[in-house]
This record gives sequence, C-alpha cells and structure tokens, in this order.
Amino acid sequence: MKYVALLSGGKDSCYNLSHCNANGHHLVAAATLAPPSGKDEIDSYMYQTVGQDAIEFVARALEVPLYRRVIQGDAIEQNAEYGSRSAGGAGVLGDETEDLYTLLEDVKVHHPDVQGVSVGAILSNYQRVRVEHVCRRLSLTPLAYLWQRDQAELLSEMIAAGVKSVVIKVAGIGLTVKHLGKTLNEMQDTLTRLNSIYGLHICGEGGEYETLTLDSPLFKHRIVLDETEVVMHTDNEFAPVAYLRIKRASLCPKESSMDGRVEVPPLLEDRFSELKNVVENSVVGGYESDSGGTYQPTNRPCCIPDHPSTHAVGSWLAIGNIHPDPSLNSGIPFEEHVLDCFIRLQGILESHDLHMADVANVTLLLPSLAPKVFAAANKTYAEFFGVSPPSRACVCVDLPEGVNVMLECIARKDNTRKALHVQGLSYWAPANIGPYSQAVTVEPYVFVSGQIGLLPPSLTLPSPPSFALEAALVFQHTDRVIRAANTTGGHVLLALYWLVDDADTKHTRRACEMFCEKTPTLFLVVASLPRGARVEKQVLVHTGEFTVPDEDEDTFTQVSRPPEFLSGDVYAEHTQIFRTADFLPGDVHAECDMTASSETIIGSTRPSMLNWQVSRFDVPGTSPLCVVICARGHPSQEDAIELGKIPSLSAFWKTALSARLFHRLEVDFSSGWSSVSRVLFGDRNLPAATSIPCRYISTQGSDEQWDWAVALVGVS
Repeated sequence: MKYVALLSGGKDSCYNLSHCNANGHHLVAAATLAPPSGKDEIDSYMYQTVGQDAIEFVARALEVPLYRRVIQGDAIEQNAEYGSRSAGGAGVLGDETEDLYTLLEDVKVHHPDVQGVSVGAILSNYQRVRVEHVCRRLSLTPLAYLWQRDQAELLSEMIAAGVKSVVIKVAGIGLTVKHLGKTLNEMQDTLTRLNSIYGLHICGEGGEYETLTLDSPLFKHRIVLDETEVVMHTDNEFAPVAYLRIKRASLCPKESSMDGRVEVPPLLEDRFSELKNVVENSVVGGYESDSGGTYQPTNRPCCIPDHPSTHAVGSWLAIGNIHPDPSLNSGIPFEEHVLDCFIRLQGILESHDLHMADVANVTLLLPSLAPKVFAAANKTYAEFFGVSPPSRACVCVDLPEGVNVMLECIARKDNTRKALHVQGLSYWAPANIGPYSQAVTVEPYVFVSGQIGLLPPSLTLPSPPSFALEAALVFQHTDRVIRAANTTGGHVLLALYWLVDDADTKHTRRACEMFCEKTPTLFLVVASLPRGARVEKQVLVHTGEFTVPDEDEDTFTQVSRPPEFLSGDVYAEHTQIFRTADFLPGDVHAECDMTASSETIIGSTRPSMLNWQVSRFDVPGTSPLCVVICARGHPSQEDAIELGKIPSLSAFWKTALSARLFHRLEVDFSSGWSSVSRVLFGDRNLPAATSIPCRYISTQGSDEQWDWAVALVGVS
C-alpha cells in the first residue's frame, strides 16, 4: 500500500520506513508536527519536537514531499485510553492528538490513494493508542513494525542496517552533554551499560535521549550537520537535560548505495518453532482421524434457544443465549438480525444499570463466515462500541433453524478496566480483524480474544497451508497478547480450542502436552473459523494477585499465587480425583516437571459418565474460578449429587457466573444438563447459559468424544 511517514527525524521513525519497504509498501509523503515558531521544543506527551529545525532535510533525503503542522493543542486527555467507549466517538477537542488528525487529513487531500501511516512506536501505548485512534477515523492502517521489539536487538539491527543517527538530546541518568552528537554505534556500549545499572531504556523509550537520523537505507542523500549549538535546559550533576540546536545543515551524495534490505525478525520464537515441529511430527506420524474427516451434519438443531439467560454475582453480570426476536422476518437483511441482537443486549444491560462500554468479553456465533457475512456482522457490531471494545471470539456454528446470530457476554462496571486494542501491522501479533480488543483486563481476569494463525505483517494465513505453523502462531500470539496485556503475565485458567477438523484435535492436544498445559481445556470442532483458519485459541487469564489479611488481620498484603488444577471422573459409585500441583501456567517448561497424585473412592468399572476439571487458587476466602464438566449419555441425579459433593468443587456452585454449553448436533443434551444443573445450582442460582452446537467435543488426556460439555466461569 502507499503510505505516509510520520516523521520525528529520530532513529525509530526512519528505521521503520525500511521495514515498510521490506513488506512491500510504497512511501509517497512525509508528515511531521512542529513546535510554534521561535521554540526549539515543547513539552509534548505525543511528539518528539527537538530536531525539528532539521526535519526538512530528512524529507529531502527521502525525496518525498513534507507536510508540516504546528502543534496547537495540549495533552488534555492523559489517560491510557483516548476518546469515548461509546460508538461513534470522535477525538478530544483541544488535545494535541487532534493536530495529528488535521495533519493526516491534509495529506489525504493531496494524496487520496494513501492507505497507511508509518509509526516508529516501540513501547509507548500512550502514543500507539492515539495514532491508531486518528488512523481509524481516517481509514488509514498504522504500520508499526518496531512495536514490542526487544530494544537491545533493535538497536543492533539499526546499526547493522546502516542507520546513522546521532544523539541530539539527553535527559536520562548517566547521559551527559558529552554524548550529544555521538552516533548509535558510538553510544551502544554506553546505553547497554546504563541499562544494566539503572534500567535505562536502550532505545530511549523512557525519554532518556532523542536522536536525529543523518543516513538510513531509504535515504537518497545523507545529511551533514554543518553547525550546531549545545543548549543546556537543566544542569544536573547526574542527569542533565540538554539538546543540540541545528543551526546549519546540508545534503551530500551518498558514497555508496544501500540495497535497503533489513533484518526481519524470525516469525517464530525458538520455543514456538519447537512446538511447530512437534505438531508436524504428529501430522506425519499417522495420527490422522480414523473417520477420515470431520463429521458433516445432515440437519441443523431444530429447537430455538430460550429467551436470553442472565445471572449476576456481585458486580458481575453474564448474559447468555442472546439472539434476535423469533418473530423477526427471516427474509430481512442479515445486518438487521445482528442489530436486533445488540439492541436486546443493550436493553438487558441497561436494566442492570450497565452499558455496552461495560462489556468485557463477547462470544459471537454466526451461521457463516463468508467475507460478506463477516463484514456485515462487524459493521453492525461496530455501531455499538467505541474505543477499547470488548475482547471477542467469533466462530461459525450450526445454529438452530430460524436463528441467524447468537452471542453471550460478561460485563462489569469497573473504573480499572484496561484494554489492549492494537490496530497496526507489526511483527508482534495480528492486529484486530474486527471491532474487538486483543485483551480486556477487569481484575482479576484478563479476557483474551480468540487468536488465529495469521501472519502479523500481512494478516494472512500461511501459504502454502500448514496446520503446524497455524498452531504454533496461535500459541505464540496468545502468549504475546497475555504478556502485553499484563506485565506480570498471569495464569491461564481456561482454554478453548476451536477447530474445523476433528483430526486436528490430536495434533493440538500434542501441542498442549509439549507446553505442559494442565488448564481445564476443551477441543471444539465447529463449522468454520474467521479467514478460513483451522484453529482458534481462546483463553481466560487470572492475574494471580490477591489481597490477604496479615496475621493481626488489621493490615493487608498483596501476594501472588499460582493456581492448581484438578480433574476427575464421576460415576454413581465412583469418584476419582487427579491433582496437578507445583505448576505455573503460562510458564514454558523444557520438560513437564510436575508432581501428581490421585485419590480413588470406591472402585468401579463402568464407563465414565461425567468428567470434571477445575482451576483454583489456594487462597483463604476464594472459591474455584473455572470448572469444565464433560458428559456422555444422560447423567443421573446420583451422578450430579456425587459431583456436587466433591470438596474441590463444592464452593464453586454459589459463585458460578456463566455457562457455555457445548453439545453435539445429534445429541439431546437438555435433559442431562437439566438434571445436573438443578442439583448443582438449584432453580434460582443458575449461571447464564448459552447453547453452542458443535460437531466434535473432546478434552485433555483422552481422544474420547463427549456428548456435551459445559465451561463454567465463576467469581469469588
């Protein structure tokens, strides 16, 4: 695509251009924001303003037109989010971010075919969020190939690629006036040393220093600083603030041409490359499905689900089985069905004093994921959310006759809600391909959107197709999103793997085994996934942070705890419990170094009717947070009673919030679930339930297929 370079003149904005070029994009213009006349720099939260006296030379070196605008606004909105969570929200009047909007709007007038914006952001969510907000309003795609890159590696790559940038401002401990004018190559050892001593950001992401680029692979000329002047802003013995004023500069022909090639980071980290090999070996090792392919349904479920199901626990609200009004004419456009669905959701939320902006996570079930249907669903969906929309999993299932869309959600009014909503192309993980956030944190949970195996720089699936590569990317994307959403990582409490071929469940299970995943897990085969993907991974994460009373119970301490996972089988005469301890989910182990024990109560040889898995924390006053129950046939009331009495689960039934009921198409699951749920929850405490038709259901540890399964999420 044709793109405009958002230039500060520094190393990051210039080096990102080389990666835009490496990914096939074409530079047509440059744009920059400058301080008012007579000022070398201003205190801006968004823009590097020092060095603006030489920015025109950078554009001339690139041989592209430069568009400039004076910064007129201030940093009015300084929170993590920018704009309104309500749909259709514009920017903040008078904020300096709106100067960028006006600047890029002007660029589009002169270059109407521009589709992208090059952004040199590495770590700053503050800057990324605001640039993406502007780009979304102007239908531009941010190109941010440095995003989340390791700073030490990145600095080395810049130097190796021939980027010659000099330090033009110092404002960090250990940096002094003597470092002004030095190149990255000359500064690398110093920056590395200061990083190890003081934690200084090697690429200056904490504002420790700023640079001006004199040469770069895409430059047609190099810049020479003919005359500079040191300006001392704050004379401090340990961390002075000083900058170079560029009084005179010139362009010179480059002594040798650069081929413009840059080092592109590996697609997979080493551990995920190893996972890819494990899955490849599984595929070629004869683990294909004996049935020769995924079950194809001959008919769809005939029963329309009940009216929406709601359940509140404390400040949390879950809503399930949300679908259009059955009286809605089936002949009206698909968008009208989606619209009716969200209007019903909006009404339910408002009846509980909540709004769409309070929704944390959505599961969207569609009858097809053909491009037109997916686009229509997203267009209507977007009408109800603004910035920081909820996380989401979207899958195509065999919905009942007369139902064209269904969804379920979890909401909570919480001022601490945070969203990771990355919309730019990068090497990190895929930008969102719909109106959703990659993750939403409503403590203590992090709701992570379903991840498919897209190549992040292009948002395309691997070609030629490779399930092993898709699976490895899905695991890597999930891991990276979790780490970006919560700096401490967190612990996966529930994992759902959506698949389109039952043969792939065995390969995905082997990937889980390689990562020693003992989290409650379900493998669910459905009709199709977005973009034609073969696997989608959706997880629920817990921060692992708790506030507990000290011994005197007058003060409290913040502690971190890992969860433990237990599982077992239940029959009318037999309960077996398997305990997995000493395991930190989210950690990657070279070997599965875990201890396990089991307790058997009364033996039995009957085929199992119920299987259960649970995630819980050994913290006083808390209850289990996620429970998965799998069933075969029609569990009896005695089986349900046995399940309810298990000590590891007994505290959960009063705190269960939502229930996703997965069932095979040909199975009548309603009577089995009804008998189990009434015993466990009674008639008044039922979690909000959503019925989700599947073609195949299995779980960890066994290739056996279950008739139905329920994934329960609770709050304590």
